[in-house]
Amino acid sequence: MPDNKTGEIFFKVSFDENNVPDKISWDATDSSVDKAKECKAFLISIWDKDEQTTLGLDLWTKDMLHDDMNVFYHQTLLKMADTFSRATKNQDVAEMISEFADKFAHKLKLFDDDGGHEHHGHQHPHDH
Repeated sequence: MPDNKTGEIFFKVSFDENNVPDKISWDATDSSVDKAKECKAFLISIWDKDEQTTLGLDLWTKDMLHDDMNVFYHQTLLKMADTFSRATKNQDVAEMISEFADKFAHKLKLFDDDGGHEHHGHQHPHDH
């Protein structure tokens, strides 16, 4: 019987003198990119079956813009709805998550009045 395929994902985080992330990059063994790719934020949730809890690791760089963080969270909520639907086949609850993502986007005025592109701004989350 053949061995199962394995892969690894790596994150590298550089911190400033105040221990605030100033650079994040990631790479994966199955990535189509030849080198580590820079990113501004990541959210990782890990289910601990024994403890019945979710462990979370959430980091973002000090130069990530507030509006980019808003868009990042909106897209994450949409991704959660999609993943929930595929994992549970519970389309009703997945639709609830999607509806919340729409309300989230509306509250933050992420889209043009005609439902067009997401807005991006210039304020940094670490400024507050």
